[in-house]
Amino acid sequence: MKRYLKLSVLTAVMLVILNPLPSNAMHIMEGYLPVGWSIFWTVAFIPFLVVGLRSVNKVIKEQPKKKVLLALCGAFVFVLSALKIPSVTGSCSHPTGVGFGAILFGPSVMAVLGTIVLLFQALLLAHGGITTLGANAFSMAVVGPLVSFVTFKVLKKRNFKSSTCVFFAAALGDLATYTVTSLQLGLAFPDPVGGVMASVVKFLGVFFITQVPIAIAEGLLTVIIYNLVSNNEMQGVEINGH
Repeated sequence: MKRYLKLSVLTAVMLVILNPLPSNAMHIMEGYLPVGWSIFWTVAFIPFLVVGLRSVNKVIKEQPKKKVLLALCGAFVFVLSALKIPSVTGSCSHPTGVGFGAILFGPSVMAVLGTIVLLFQALLLAHGGITTLGANAFSMAVVGPLVSFVTFKVLKKRNFKSSTCVFFAAALGDLATYTVTSLQLGLAFPDPVGGVMASVVKFLGVFFITQVPIAIAEGLLTVIIYNLVSNNEMQGVEINGH
């Protein structure tokens, strides 16, 4: 537990250094999406949440020693996604942190952790909202972790180094989240001339100006934290004599 506490503190310090400027921007904010789209994304998200709850329960029952690591993954998401860089009216750019947990526990677990983080941010930090929780969770807690998990597994099977696998998993998971967010906004607010796709392209263009360097930084930070956790796990195994 002390090892993971030190890792959490290190993560927080590094993130403050990476982004020392405060921002009042947020996820897709309360009331920004039309009611119909808010309901649609909430309904689409619920099945993933149900599966995620089962996965979390399974981890806790079968691997009780992983509880602290599970909490660390949630804290990692909370701290990273709370760092906001204003990008476009009604939303923002920020790291997501979901790749780390997806690599360690799988994407379904992150559906729960990501939702808890988004709920706390909506209620306590005015980041996001309750009506847009489904949409924000679908992009950040479902699609992002899924892309990270698949990327990591594919690269691992092709014998890439672990650091390379982790970097691309975290970075692409971050970018996937904002690709879906752009799609959500494009569907809700289609361009009067070019329609949905033109609107999606515009949102992507605005987001990715800041999101690409953020994704790269998140990838590098995730590699550092992943390596620290892996080394601590190996030390624990040696100490226990396994």
